[in-house]
This record gives sequence, structure tokens and C-alpha cells, in this order.
Amino acid sequence: MVMYSVLHAVVPPLAKVIWRPTVTGLQNVPRTGAVILASNHLSFADSLVIPIVAPRKVHFLAKSDYFRGGGVKGTLQKAWFEGMGMLPVDRDDPKAALGSLDTALEVLGRGEAFGLYPEGTRSRDGRLYRGRTGVAHLALTAGVPIVPVGLTGTEKLQPVGARLPRVVPVSVRFGAPIEVVGRYDGVPLGKARREVTDQVMTAIQALTGQEEAGVYNERPADA
Repeated sequence: MVMYSVLHAVVPPLAKVIWRPTVTGLQNVPRTGAVILASNHLSFADSLVIPIVAPRKVHFLAKSDYFRGGGVKGTLQKAWFEGMGMLPVDRDDPKAALGSLDTALEVLGRGEAFGLYPEGTRSRDGRLYRGRTGVAHLALTAGVPIVPVGLTGTEKLQPVGARLPRVVPVSVRFGAPIEVVGRYDGVPLGKARREVTDQVMTAIQALTGQEEAGVYNERPADA
């Protein structure tokens, strides 16, 4: 918590001065209480951009490798990711998906904000891929609203292979919260999850204007 306070006293103001992101819809993010922020995914930097501009702390999952390094570099890297509210997940563990959902429910159970990407992995062609139903599972299980988030420009902020971020126009749009409590009583769970997920993806597309791929996105074997 101390590291988070220190980093957020320095990083967001500095980042906003350098990149001057265009941010709209901040009033749509509840200042207190559990909430899910569901965003499109264009860049590694997305999980830093959203916490920097959001009006409250947002937890995202990050590869556990970022928390394991040794020496000064590893220690600083771990402190950075923890300070930015990141939570480790082992993407090579077959049970990682279930563990991620449990971690998310713990965060929501504490009344905090959890960020995720319904597409599952970064879009490499700029299109918006079909959403996976984990976002709906979390919302329906925890009984919390979902705030759709639309990112544009972040794919140019730190392209694959780039060591340092570039100064490019970036836009972050927070949409109106999608409420699920009481709306799906009596609806078969599988159908409810699909309907909620599709509603979230429709809202994200309206915020970004992305072309819809119509299929699921798959993570490359070497990613």
C-alpha cells in the first residue's frame, strides 16, 4: 500500500504531462465499492494506462515472471508491478484460468476494482475479438457492475519489441456501468453469461469504433 501511494503520487501526474491522454467518462467509474473494468486490449501498456488515468486503484493480472527476478533489477521490477496494483498469474499453469477467477473474486470481495480484457489476449491486428465469458462469470457471481473501457492509440505507445514507450496520442473512454444484479434471475447461467459478455463487447466497440473480428482471439504459442 505504501509503494502504491508513492508511485501514484509520482507516475500518473508525470505520465499525463508527457502523454496528455484524452480521458472521458471518469464519472462512470464508481469511486467506492467492487467494480469490474472491462477493456479492449491493444498493448502491453494497457494495464498501466488504465490505472494511471482511473480515479481509483485498479488491479490487473500480470505474468508471474515479472515478480520473480533477482538482483536489483528484479527487485525494482517486482516493486513497480506490485506498486501499480498488479497481481501475479502463472500463464503456463493449466489451472491459471481458474486461479485468475479466484483472485479476481477475492479483489471484488474486498470491495475493490478489478480490470480485465474479455478478449483474453492482445489484438495484433487492431480488430475487436469476441469476448470470453469470464467477465460475466465474475459480475454475476460477485453481483457487481461492469464498466466498459475503450482504448485507442495504445498499440502505438509501446509496440512489440520496443523497449521504451513512445509519445503518441492515447484515448481512454469509460462507458456507462452495466448492471447485472436482478436482471438475469431465472435465466440459464450459460445464456446469462453469454448475454452479459456480448453486451460488454458491444459497449466497448461503441467506445472504440473497432472492426469486430467475430471470432475468439488466441494467444500465440511464443507470447
